[in-house]
Amino acid sequence: MACRKDGKGRVLRKGEGYRKGDGRYSYVYIDPLGKKRTIYAKSLVKLREREEQLQKDQLDGLDIYVAGKADVNFLFDRYISTKTELRSTTYSNYLYTWNHFIRDTFGKKKVRDVKYSDVLFFYTDLINNQGLQINTLETINTVLRPTFQLAVRDDIIRKNPVDGAYCEVKKRNGGARKTRRALTVDQQRKFMEYVAKNPFFYHWYPFFVFLLGTGCRIGEAIGIRWDDIDLENRIIDINHSLTYYQRADDSYKCEFRVSLPKTEAGNRRIPMMQQVYDVLQEEYERQKQEGFCVENVDGMTNFVFTNRFGMPHNPAAVNRAIKRIVDTHNSEEEVAAKKEKREPVMIPRFSCHGRVIIRTS
Repeated sequence: MACRKDGKGRVLRKGEGYRKGDGRYSYVYIDPLGKKRTIYAKSLVKLREREEQLQKDQLDGLDIYVAGKADVNFLFDRYISTKTELRSTTYSNYLYTWNHFIRDTFGKKKVRDVKYSDVLFFYTDLINNQGLQINTLETINTVLRPTFQLAVRDDIIRKNPVDGAYCEVKKRNGGARKTRRALTVDQQRKFMEYVAKNPFFYHWYPFFVFLLGTGCRIGEAIGIRWDDIDLENRIIDINHSLTYYQRADDSYKCEFRVSLPKTEAGNRRIPMMQQVYDVLQEEYERQKQEGFCVENVDGMTNFVFTNRFGMPHNPAAVNRAIKRIVDTHNSEEEVAAKKEKREPVMIPRFSCHGRVIIRTS
């Protein structure tokens, strides 16, 4: 089979051409959208440099991105690849938010086709039809807006279609984040007394005493280790937290990552209240007999509070336990109050998100 050559006798590759009239070289290729395109160069060396760059750009989708024909998912993947400064937990949260709420729906739209009204419709559907809270929508907006801002800065689109959409939807839906419920001292006491006396829920008692008695964030509480507890001097060293991620296979095992405090103020030492000391001392003696936690998370082990599988608790499981305890207490209290002809003393539902908040009045 004869090979094509240029004017200097050099063999040309598939797709390459040489024009004797002006001495220019050409390369014909098919772009990702199936269209035939041609690039030119004055020398074979320069042409092949452009071929290599073209192949590289095609591999990462740059050509369709520049043409504005990439989808929103491509734009996000490009954006997140630039965020090398993000903490691992923040990076994972961004990915989870995108994959869970955006990738299979809004993410399939072409970047250049997205309008402000499209974002409004998307956000409104999430609130009205899918039942998302405005807090969750804020998280989605936190990821979506800078993703499109990258396309603006790259001159792919002129304006960011996400700008202002969250504020408008928020205004339509009451204009405020959902208020977190706090416990009064009496409600806290009622809750703890019920857990302490109920044989079905008692195994949660040490954890709730620790959570309420220290004011720790939930990630700090589930991540506390015996290495962080000085029973002799009654000091708790807060120097990290655990962040939980849902497993793709929905198995019982939890996926955790160790997260260090964002600021120096996050590192602190907390003196133990007597009740906290008592439950930790009792828990330590029990684990001396039954065994300590051996589960390893990013090199850390010896966690104080674990579930029946020997894993640290995940926040969702703690919230489910709180809901069961509150609902069971309230149903029993309603029956007892009716028998005793008095008003029932109900405990409001609450969650362990962020810090456990207790009102003093």
